[in-house]
Amino acid sequence: MKHLILLNDPPYGTERSFNGLRMTHALTKSDPEAEVSVFLMADAVLCAKAGQQTPDGYYNLERMLRRVLSAKGRVLMCGTCMDARGLTESDMIEGASRSTMDELAQATLAADKVLVF
Repeated sequence: MKHLILLNDPPYGTERSFNGLRMTHALTKSDPEAEVSVFLMADAVLCAKAGQQTPDGYYNLERMLRRVLSAKGRVLMCGTCMDARGLTESDMIEGASRSTMDELAQATLAADKVLVF
């Protein structure tokens, strides 16, 4: 099954992106054969910013996205949203890819399930 998870909220300040990634991990654990793509839009592109340092015991979205990538998932970032925030691919974690609305449209059409957080 193909899952597309869309995240819109910033990495910290709300827990929507955190919960979206928790769901992503649960999906990959429950169905190791599933194809999972995470698309980061708006302030959620900051979830893939490299070098995040959070207090001990606090969740870290960079580490959570690395788990998605290590489970053979895809992490796509809205290029327009990155530009609006002054982010370049060199600012982001390795394995996350700059993307477009056209690629999001294709991923949406190919997905069996789309979840939006």
